[in-house]
Amino acid sequence: MIQIFQWSKRMFARIFQSKKAPEQTLKITMLGARGVGKTSFLAAIYDQFDKIVGQANLQLTIPDDLTRDVLDQRLTELKNFVDKNKNVKVTDGTSKTTSPRSFFFDLGKTGVSPSLRLEFQDYPGGYMDESEATSEQVKSVENFIRESAVVLIAIDTPPLMEKEGEWHEYFNQPETVRKLFKKAYQNLDSPRLVIFTPVKCESYVQNDRDASNLLERIREKYATLLEFFSADELRSKVAVVVTPVQTVGSVIFSRVENKDGTPYFYFRKGDSADKYQPKDSEQPLRYLLRFLLRLHLEKRRVPIIDSILNFFGRDTVLKDAISEFANGCKNTGGFSVLQGANLLRINRN
Repeated sequence: MIQIFQWSKRMFARIFQSKKAPEQTLKITMLGARGVGKTSFLAAIYDQFDKIVGQANLQLTIPDDLTRDVLDQRLTELKNFVDKNKNVKVTDGTSKTTSPRSFFFDLGKTGVSPSLRLEFQDYPGGYMDESEATSEQVKSVENFIRESAVVLIAIDTPPLMEKEGEWHEYFNQPETVRKLFKKAYQNLDSPRLVIFTPVKCESYVQNDRDASNLLERIREKYATLLEFFSADELRSKVAVVVTPVQTVGSVIFSRVENKDGTPYFYFRKGDSADKYQPKDSEQPLRYLLRFLLRLHLEKRRVPIIDSILNFFGRDTVLKDAISEFANGCKNTGGFSVLQGANLLRINRN
């Protein structure tokens, strides 16, 4: 039954989707160690966008079968992961990325050919593991960071928050992330947006106090990276935000068990009838578009995305739709602009 549904979904997408490719492509790098949940996050965007966008006159489509098939598979895994278990282990149920791959999303006005292609570059977690990655693999990640206007840093939240962050280094590798940025962000000639995206964070954003604790832990555990972004040469060029994404939405952290030196994180559903229901999966996309729109309105020269910014100016309806969508950026409950608020203001007055 699931296979029939997925096939039907692909057929309808092909019928109603224009074959004309967007004129512009925006590169986005996704950073995160093995098993952090980068592909699951993209699957949540894919699954939830139409339900969230409302009357903003925007649509998000998938132009290629590979992206669609991978995300359909991940969605099936995630839904089964939730439906079949009341107590679940974080390493259960989802496949891992084994080679570099790009995920493509086409964005545009509802009912017309898409205007902008978003290319999310994902890497196997091993490419960030200094003990196993080759110099060529590390260099490929550095190069894509350098070429990307936006970088998403996916954070595995339970290792960050539990046991005083005892397993944070092991799972999230913040020092490796800092080294990558230090090499990639040399002599920047244009603004960049960095989005810290805590995933599997359901237990840590249930109230304002917990959300504040999450933000403080991010500031503490990524202090050296944040100091690098705030250096004189980068402070005016790098906007930094935090956008928690409840990847599944219906499970909360239960416990961590250490077995032979390996930690296993367990989660539980609040109610056995709860289903897969991610929350805030679109927030990084809202901030991304807010950043692009701000640069366009500012008429700033941005070499790596000049053509995209000029294209915004040729389509007032699209610009208004993006502005409406971007106005939905959250700034409370764990969401925060840590640096570069001026690069995210879109007040036209």
